[in-house]
Amino acid sequence: MTGFKFYHYDPSFAAAVVFALVFCVATIRHMQLMSKNKTWYFLPFIIGCLFETGGYIARAISARQTPDWTLMPYIIQSLLTLLGPTFFAASIYMILGRLIRYLEADAYSMIRPKWLTKFFLLGDILSFFAQGGGGGLLASAKSESSQSMGNKIILLGLGIQVIFFGLFIIVTVVFHIRITKGPSPKSLTTPTPWKRFIYVLYFTSLLIMVRSVFRMAEYAQGNDGSLLQNEAYAYVLDALLMLIVTACFALFHPSKVLRKEISFPSENESLQESGNDYLMSRGNGFARI
Repeated sequence: MTGFKFYHYDPSFAAAVVFALVFCVATIRHMQLMSKNKTWYFLPFIIGCLFETGGYIARAISARQTPDWTLMPYIIQSLLTLLGPTFFAASIYMILGRLIRYLEADAYSMIRPKWLTKFFLLGDILSFFAQGGGGGLLASAKSESSQSMGNKIILLGLGIQVIFFGLFIIVTVVFHIRITKGPSPKSLTTPTPWKRFIYVLYFTSLLIMVRSVFRMAEYAQGNDGSLLQNEAYAYVLDALLMLIVTACFALFHPSKVLRKEISFPSENESLQESGNDYLMSRGNGFARI
């Protein structure tokens, strides 16, 4: 293909190895947390971590091949680092829906919690397939026209992701404002740090949004754009931001808030108020499960 190059620079082997290692550590840590706390709903996040790890391993292989790059490592690193954050986004969508239900504040959500996660996951799925299809077409392009088509499809996928993520942030802000002005009874009595957790959602959502906008600008410029010609942009505005997202959820894991749904936070109080300790605790247990 005329004028096409896998990279416009010599990829850094050291940087690829470092990010492969740290994402691997993040994957192991999140697997430990999921297993320990039984937060199986957070599995998409771990898949995202695996994608990032695999992407930077493939990039390290590409770096070792410089300047005689082969197609397969290039395709793998392109697709996995492009698609990994869609799984992070999916997990964040599910967390908000669970938080709303946990706080018994369904009426405060712009979208009914029953449909909230499904609605945003639909956007995530559309974005995933568009980015994946465009990335596959771009990586195997044999003409400038197919390269241009691949770029446009990826842009469409990233655009879908940005639109749905923007809507998600609006839904989160509106919910936060409403529950702050008129707290639900559960939000006043629960011991979980749900308020702080909402700010974690804000921060990580912003990082994913910035990364997605960067990717849109990168593909909008095309293969000869300045963003694709400087490797530092990819590490600072993509890899590093996604690493911070994984670190945030490792430090402030959803189990610190949502696990309380099955850990009976008010059990001791119930036992004190009731003379029938056994029946009360069992009744609360079945009701919550």
